[in-house]
Order: sequence, then C-alpha cells, then structure tokens
Amino acid sequence: MKTGTFKLQMVVFALVSASFTNIYITQPILPVLQEEFSVSPVQVSMTVSLVILGIVLSNLFFGFLADKIAIQPIILIGGICVASGGLVAAWTHDFRALVMARMFQGLFIPALTTSLAAWLAKTLPRERLTIIMGSYVSATVLGGLGGRLLGGWIHPPLHWRYAFVSASGLILLATFAALVVLPRSGTGKKPLSGQEPGFIDLLLRRDLLPLYACGAGSLLIFSPVFNFLPYRLAGDPFHFSTELITLIYFVYILGIFLGPLAGRISNSLGGGQTLIVGTLVLGGSLTLLLVPWVPAVILGLLGVCAGFFTIHSVAVGLLNQKLSGSQGKANALYVLFYYCGGWLGITGAGYGFQEFGWNGVVGFVICFLAVPLVTGIMEKRG
Repeated sequence: MKTGTFKLQMVVFALVSASFTNIYITQPILPVLQEEFSVSPVQVSMTVSLVILGIVLSNLFFGFLADKIAIQPIILIGGICVASGGLVAAWTHDFRALVMARMFQGLFIPALTTSLAAWLAKTLPRERLTIIMGSYVSATVLGGLGGRLLGGWIHPPLHWRYAFVSASGLILLATFAALVVLPRSGTGKKPLSGQEPGFIDLLLRRDLLPLYACGAGSLLIFSPVFNFLPYRLAGDPFHFSTELITLIYFVYILGIFLGPLAGRISNSLGGGQTLIVGTLVLGGSLTLLLVPWVPAVILGLLGVCAGFFTIHSVAVGLLNQKLSGSQGKANALYVLFYYCGGWLGITGAGYGFQEFGWNGVVGFVICFLAVPLVTGIMEKRG
C-alpha cells in the first residue's frame, strides 16, 4: 500500500471514529442521567436523538458545501464546534443546556463525516476510494462502540462528564491530524458541471427511493433497541451494573465483519434475497429480546446486529450500483433518510417504553420490518 494512501486511511479512520464516538456517548448511562437530572425516559433519550436530529438537519448542507469549497476549513470548523459542544455538555448542570449542546454537536458532525465522504468520492480514483472507504465504514462501527464504552466505563471510577472531555480531546486531535494530512487539492475523477443530477432528481428516482427508505427503516429498528437496552438490563430480572451493561455493547463490533460478508452474500444470492434474509434474521432476533433470560438477550442482540448490518450494507451497495454519477449527493440523501429513521425510532420507541416498558419498544420497532422486507421483494422482482 502506498504511504500516502495509508496516511489518508488512518486519518479518515481517526476522524470518523472520533465523530461517531460523540453520537452515542450517553447511551449506556441514560438511567444515570435520568436520575441526576430528574427527567423522564423520553426526555433523557433526547441526549441521543437530538444529536441525530442535528445530523439530519445539516447533512445535505455539508454534502453540498464539500462540492463548493476546500475540505480543510469545513473540517476545522466542524472539529472545533463538536469539541466545544462536548465541553459544554461536560460542564453544564442544566438539562436543557445539555440537550442543546448535544444538538449543536449533531449539527456539525456532518462537517467531519458527510463532507469528508463527499470529498473522497469527488477526489479519489476508484481503486483508491475503495480502500479508503473501507476504513470509513469500519470507523463508523468502532466509533459507535467506542462512544458507548467511553460513556459506560469512565462513569464508575470518575464521572460521566469526563467521557465528554475525553471525546472532545479525541475530536481535536483527529481534526488537526486531518488538516496536516489531507491534500490541499485532489487528483482523480472530476465531474463535469451540469452533467450530474441534483438532489431532487435523485430523490425522484423510483429505483433509489426504496433504498433510502430501507436505510431509514433499518436504523429506526436498530437504534431504539440499543438506546433503551440499559433500562431493560438495569431492571428486573437482570439488575446489571453500568459496567456490565456497557460490556454487552461489544456485540456491536460484529458489524466490522458483517459489512464485507454481506457484500459477498449479496453477490451470491442477489441484493433482494439478501435483504429478505437480513429482515427475517432481524425479526426473529427481536422476538428473542422479549425472553427474560441472559443467553436469549445476548443471542438476540447478536442477531439484531447481524440483521441490521446486513440490510444497511446491502442497501448502500445497491444504491451505488445503480448510480453512474452524483455518488456524493446520493449518499448524502441516504444518510439523511438513515438518520431521520434513527431519530424517529428513538423518539417513537421512547413513548412506547414510557407506556409499555421494554415490550413497547420491541413492539414498536417490529412494525417497521415491512420496510426492508418490501424493498427486498421489489429488488428481487426487479
């Protein structure tokens, strides 16, 4: 591997994983925050859902901006703003200020992720892009896991606020490394102006819209399960500690291996058939989570990860297979739908949990299995 490619790969990995660390950092300590701030489960879940909402609101803007100006100032502003939001979250004792700081972080996370992905797609030749984007996808998985571990394991010996300080420091280090390593001007493919479709054109394509919905539906199902998992495991009949609950999140690392594996399965069975299989695995695993037995919960969580990452990986692969241009815009749209689904899932399941407990969460998300299932059937027929 060329030295330049390796350095770029490491910087992309560091920046994206540090960004995703900030998204889910409060997830394993939601019961702790609820008690400290005297708020409801729906309110405390906003420390995750409003980050996702912020990503939804600014995602297309930063994807567009990356096509217009150099990537360095975008990353510099994004890194400083995300780190600043984290420091405010660590310092404040006002719950409203905490959730606003979290939403502020969400607004600028796409400056470090979506804009970077769009810049890479625009700048790098195909063979180099494949290598770099492999690091990008792995970083999203490890960053999501790292945030949960950071929030859950730093809390007991110190305080959950230190997790925000650590995450802010990681963002700043990764930001400055990116400013040093990223080239000032790219080489490789340069799309000609006026030849590529815009956001509206991509949104109206009938072959792409089901895949956008598939991304939204998959995260809508996945996010609430892991968001309200601490309540399930801290209560009857499990009574897990914060450290033990955090340990369970290690099942998330399964996504590193399932992404490439899902691609190979899709090549063998076809994308539609693989989506159907992933949906069936996801549905069966959700029912296991209703069983009040630790092995059933662990097996169910492994299955939820397997089903989710299969659906997500195949949907992204099918999306890019159908594109002859505007990959950056199309993927920005996918990310927009994806995080809309996550925000709606956490918010809706929060009311389900408030009224019916864990059964309300599982019952709510099961209703949306129809989205990837129907997409798979459509792809198979097509």
